[in-house]
Amino acid sequence: MYSVSLYTTQACPYCYRAKALLESKGILFQEIAVDNSPSIRQEMVNLSGRVTVPQIFIDDQSIGGCDELYALNYSGKLDEMLKLNLDT
Repeated sequence: MYSVSLYTTQACPYCYRAKALLESKGILFQEIAVDNSPSIRQEMVNLSGRVTVPQIFIDDQSIGGCDELYALNYSGKLDEMLKLNLDT
């Protein structure tokens, strides 16, 4: 089974786009809000090396933000990543 997590903020349109894509594909994910939580935001930065949201992880591997998620989807690699993880 795969795990998908997103670090997000409430006011971020890219966070909404990333969540919408995942939801449209029926992918379950954990949303981790960094609003008003400097320690959780710092955790996100430590894990991803990035300060922007969303930051998206599949099986604890950073895949980047919304643009990278959509690029993976358009190339078919997102489905491959999730299928490979489902087969294990």
